[in-house]
Amino acid sequence: MRNVTQFSEIMTETEPFEATLEHEGISYGILEKITIDSQICKRKKNFNVLLPVSYSTNKKYPVLYVLHGYWGNEDSLLGSGDALRQIIGNAIADGEAEDMIVIFPDIYASDIQEKCDGLNPKNNRAYDNFINLLTEEIMPFVNSHYSVKIGRESTAITGFSMGGRESLNIGFSRPDLFGYVGAVAPAPGLMEDQIPPEYLKFDEIQPYVLFISAGSEDSLIFSVPEEYHRQLEKNCVPHIWHYIQGGDHGGKTLRPHIYYYIRCIFKAFS
Repeated sequence: MRNVTQFSEIMTETEPFEATLEHEGISYGILEKITIDSQICKRKKNFNVLLPVSYSTNKKYPVLYVLHGYWGNEDSLLGSGDALRQIIGNAIADGEAEDMIVIFPDIYASDIQEKCDGLNPKNNRAYDNFINLLTEEIMPFVNSHYSVKIGRESTAITGFSMGGRESLNIGFSRPDLFGYVGAVAPAPGLMEDQIPPEYLKFDEIQPYVLFISAGSEDSLIFSVPEEYHRQLEKNCVPHIWHYIQGGDHGGKTLRPHIYYYIRCIFKAFS
């Protein structure tokens, strides 16, 4: 079992290429698409559930929620280019990550329209409303329909870009629910629209792991993740800062984040 400092010391900037491939004899999970009638969004909402191949109702599993970026949906992070299923499946097969249930939701939580139609405050508010969709509707559904371990010690969240911003907002707002909080290339606005900089910290309940990844060649959000990192340092909030040389606003940053984050959660620290 490793502690946070030891884990940070062994991270490289990218993921091993072999981790992104499918290997003979390894299964990459069972994918189910779920549709619920959302009272918060006043319409049907979809999310994907990735079950371990050995899933059994006789066993309880921890749960990881993975949030997509602006313009995305529940399928966006499951494309072959990102190789998230392969990275997760290989880690589980190698014994480097626990069997887990992974949820890929549609995080656009508007109650007036179905899809994001522009980069503007109205749509930002729809993404910010995801915390309510998640905690009041998606999580209760998952907890009641799947064999999951209940509790913050068995619940993790991370996200890419706007999903990273929302993951941080959710993690800081509900540390009672999420014991592991990640973000990769988190979008701007967290400290302007959601949590003032001086309040970007935890009171009595701290996460077991707070893990932020960013790329040196991110030409969309530039230094925003580092601004979050510096504010967390200023607020004396323990966290892992994973800065990836050559990382972009895409797979070159997303893949290594997922590779290392899933090795942090649920079992990696004593």
